This record gives sequence, structure tokens and C-alpha cells, in this order.
Amino acid sequence: MAAREHIERAPSMFMQVAQRVADDIRQGRYQAGEVLPSETQMVDMYGVGKHTVRAAVAELRRMGLAESQQGKGTIVLPTGGALPATTVDRSVHRSTKGSWSLAETAQTEAPAVSRTTLDGPPAVLLSQPDQDAISVDRMHYDPKTGARWCSRVLIPLATAAEVPTLAEQPDAEISDLYRQLSEAGLSLSFTEHVTARTPYPDERTALGLANASPLLITYRVTADADQGRPLLCEELKAPAATVQITFPVTPTKAAARRRTP
Repeated sequence: MAAREHIERAPSMFMQVAQRVADDIRQGRYQAGEVLPSETQMVDMYGVGKHTVRAAVAELRRMGLAESQQGKGTIVLPTGGALPATTVDRSVHRSTKGSWSLAETAQTEAPAVSRTTLDGPPAVLLSQPDQDAISVDRMHYDPKTGARWCSRVLIPLATAAEVPTLAEQPDAEISDLYRQLSEAGLSLSFTEHVTARTPYPDERTALGLANASPLLITYRVTADADQGRPLLCEELKAPAATVQITFPVTPTKAAARRRTP
């Protein structure tokens, strides 16, 4: 009986295109944060149809090499241990004269101020008997990489009642809010809580994320250091693939352990 001839099927055309682009990404032809050629350009480059290009781009997304952002195109994601192209510096500095300053890392759109009811993690972290708060929402973007992220400052009404100037201009820079709290006689401490999850549909739309792109979320709670009372909560949401969060960690003195006789 004649042996059957083993026939190796060539990969589908869209897979061939996806592999060529993937190789270019891994070899550094396309850098993290860079926009890949458009659909029309890929049609000309590889001599295939639009449906093939669309399937190839979908495969690149599935491989975790790229994501599509509304109005921008297909963006290359970090690979091979590379860090995201955009860094958001969350450092807080205080001068010897008592003024506060934060690192400026991007451009910011006009803030939106509203009255809200605390819920989710901010409600737990702020632990307020009255859940009413002032919300200040901002959208940030890095003009060099196109990365976008959003932030929200939540000022409980209880804090605004204690420091009335906060309610007069809640959309002031966060460093100015710190200053007002300090001038009210409060000693401030900061705790950063970091987590991640899949973005909700409205978050994907606002940040131009692909469905599977993870969202990096931080909650910075400003508290009264003397009493441990939470005063403010800053929430930041950023695409984990294109934005990295950095801040220094200051060691604290551990409480002395009691020796048992």
C-alpha cells in the first residue's frame, strides 16, 4: 500500500500578513505606542484585500501586539519586557516653606465639576457617614504618544464643611487642595491603592481601548495623619498597555515589638 503523501497547508493569507507585521514589531521596525500603517496602506504593502487586512489586524490584537484606538488607528503595544511609552509620575513633593507640588506629566482638558454620591472603592476608602461628595473629572493625554487617561478627585462634603475653601474652587490643582488642607491645620498623609480590571464600555469609549485591554486603576487617599481620617480620594484610570505609573516609596518606621517575659 502506497504511503500517503503528507501535505503541509500554508497558513491562511491573513495569518501570513499578521506574522509579517508581528515580526516587524518584534524586530523594532514598529515601536510601542506607534501607529501601524492604515488599512489602505497595508492593502498596497502586502497585495491583499481589505478583509484580509482586517482579519490580520484582529489577529495582532489577539496576540497582544496591538490595539485599535478610535480616531487614531492601530497602536503597537509594548512587547518583550519593554515598558509602556508614557509615564505618569504620581510623586508628591513638599518644600521647606510648606508648599505642595506634583509632577506635570501631560496636558489636561478642562475639568468637569459635579455633585455625586460615593460608591465602589472610593466609598469604602473614604468611609464617610454621609456619602455625598464633590467630583472633579479630568481627561489627560500625552501629545507625544497619544496615550489618554482620566482622573477624578472626590471631596466628601464633610471635608468641604471642615475646610470651606475647598467647595469654592474644587477644580483647583490638587497641590492647591493640599495647601488648603494644610492651612486648616491638618497634617497630611498619603496612601496609594493600585488595582486592575477589564474596562467598562464607557471607559473603553472614553480612552479608545480594545475590549481585552486591561485598565490600571489607582486610588490615592489623603488623610489626616494625626487622626487617620480620610479627607480626599484621587482616582486615576489608565490603559495598562500604554501607561506606567511611578511614585517613590518612603520607608516608615516599624513599631517596636514588645518582648514577652
